[in-house]
Amino acid sequence: MREVLTKSMARNIFYGGSLFFIAIFVALFTQSHLYITSRSTNVATLTPSVAAGKHVWEKKACINCHTILGEGAYFAPELGNVMKRWGVQDDPEMAFETLKGWMESQPSGVLGRRQMPQFHLTDQEIRELTDFLLWTGTINTQNWPPNDAG
Repeated sequence: MREVLTKSMARNIFYGGSLFFIAIFVALFTQSHLYITSRSTNVATLTPSVAAGKHVWEKKACINCHTILGEGAYFAPELGNVMKRWGVQDDPEMAFETLKGWMESQPSGVLGRRQMPQFHLTDQEIRELTDFLLWTGTINTQNWPPNDAG
């Protein structure tokens, strides 16, 4: 004999399934939030200079050309791990000098090549941007984005 699905049975299946998947969503959201806030971001090293560097990043709209940790435009190189690629992640002063030299040499004047504009940043702004880029290099991104090129 064939069983008939009544309106109340269908409604109960709908509500039960909805509650089940809402509970799963909340659990996954909570787990992701806890992972991001406790394990992946190095909050202890988040200094005022790093925050000021992020402000320079935003004020000069660097994300319009560069990606950072995979977010942004793909016109210019990824900068989340730029200090590691340059080999200066362990020496903040060398990182500052390297970034300052790069920033001051832009645009390079090479025809037919994408060029970064000259932003005329002060040494303080370059130092803050350096601190921000050094800090982003300490975030546990689980090797994302997969970028080894300079």
